[in-house]
Amino acid sequence: MGRLWIGMLGMKELLLTTVVHLVYRFYIFSTGVVSDLSQLLTGRPGSDAVAAAAAAAAREKRQPVPRYGDDEDGSFHSCEVPPIVLVHGIFVFGKGRLGGLSYFGGAEKKDDRVLVPDLGSLTSIYDRARELFYYLKGGQVDYGEEHSRSFGHPRFGRVYEEGNYPEWDEHHPIHLVGHSAGAQVIRVLQQMLADKAFEGYENTSEDWILSVTSLSGALNGTTRTYLDGMLPEDWKSMKPICLLQLCRLGCIVYDWLDIKWLKNYYNFGFDHFDMARHKAGFLGLIDYLLGNAGPFASGDWILPDLTIQGTLQLNAGLRTFPSTYYFAYATKMSRKFMGVTLSSSVHGIHPILFIRVLQMSQWRYPSDVPLPYKGYRDEDWEDNDGSLNTISMTHPWMPTEHPNHLVVDDSECHPMQPGIWYYKILEADHISFILGRDRAGVQFDLMYDSIFQRCRKHAFRTAPPPTLPNEIHHSTDS
Repeated sequence: MGRLWIGMLGMKELLLTTVVHLVYRFYIFSTGVVSDLSQLLTGRPGSDAVAAAAAAAAREKRQPVPRYGDDEDGSFHSCEVPPIVLVHGIFVFGKGRLGGLSYFGGAEKKDDRVLVPDLGSLTSIYDRARELFYYLKGGQVDYGEEHSRSFGHPRFGRVYEEGNYPEWDEHHPIHLVGHSAGAQVIRVLQQMLADKAFEGYENTSEDWILSVTSLSGALNGTTRTYLDGMLPEDWKSMKPICLLQLCRLGCIVYDWLDIKWLKNYYNFGFDHFDMARHKAGFLGLIDYLLGNAGPFASGDWILPDLTIQGTLQLNAGLRTFPSTYYFAYATKMSRKFMGVTLSSSVHGIHPILFIRVLQMSQWRYPSDVPLPYKGYRDEDWEDNDGSLNTISMTHPWMPTEHPNHLVVDDSECHPMQPGIWYYKILEADHISFILGRDRAGVQFDLMYDSIFQRCRKHAFRTAPPPTLPNEIHHSTDS
């Protein structure tokens, strides 16, 4: 009787969670469609034709902004100010999707050299890192022969006719800012550059990246993956009935139908798996739904990478490099009350995350399953922001701890030292600093201003870069 009651409660919780997520995502999707229709009807920037014309004009007008550094002979040279690249998390989108909605809440307008790539929203950390490289350099995405063969998808993917920063190299480095899973994408990309993992590019190095900023970054995994359905036993399989199973089924049908105008608004990123109906056929759909083929069968999607065990395996091959600047913002929406970890606010947290904050603070690792790492304690993972555990967001610390420094006052990291993870803990939920700036209020501008100022004023290898035309002097413009 007790098991039946627990099962009924579990089904009610799954139903409620599913409805909340569907309503919120429908709201985001419909907002994008309405925005796009409005822009199309009024002739404002946003329609494909107007956007294409604006992009072409921008390319023609783009001029190098001088920055001075030392040549090997001791003389000075000029080059472009490094772009700041904002990398999104999972289930979401980059620039050009959902009617031009801004995933980063318009923060990209705070600087003249900001890029916002649109990567696969559910593809693996590895695949997204490869996509990001070709988004910047240009060419056809190459997932690598060995990886593609192991996970059963074609080796080559999307083609970028023109790279968004084709001159990218160690003399023209970039700043990378990653939200949520985007932080791990950045780290994997830097390691790939250090390992010269891109065929045809033998001169890559870690120095192609000047700074890394992690915003609510999944640097050490999250216990939410287990709440949503990943099994702690093998961290690659899902419970038979769970939120992620519903997501899996919806994603498969969405990609199989391959409705072009819908995928122009939102794309899970699995085009390189050839799941569309005209390629897979009806029998292929059945195979995908039964879990016999596709990304969910092979494990080449992002949720396994975000489990504690998956991150532990991933982190084992990732380094912190001595010539790169690192900064992390860890978010927390929980606090201790009479010895129990609860949500720190009822009104300050987004409804889609409220239940998960409570669940994550009370979640316990199954007693019959080997612990994910030596020294694991449930209480260390209680504080969270509704999606990630706060302990995960500070700095990489498993399987080995990387150099780090807790920042209480920003003056502590001026001047910054490369090769050290500076981190700051903020009271905010996981989506306070994305999608809409209204919820975070002034803190939104202060946080992004600090990121952009750090990139422009405190993270450099030779000399401080010059002032940009759109340098941040006030925090109320977006």
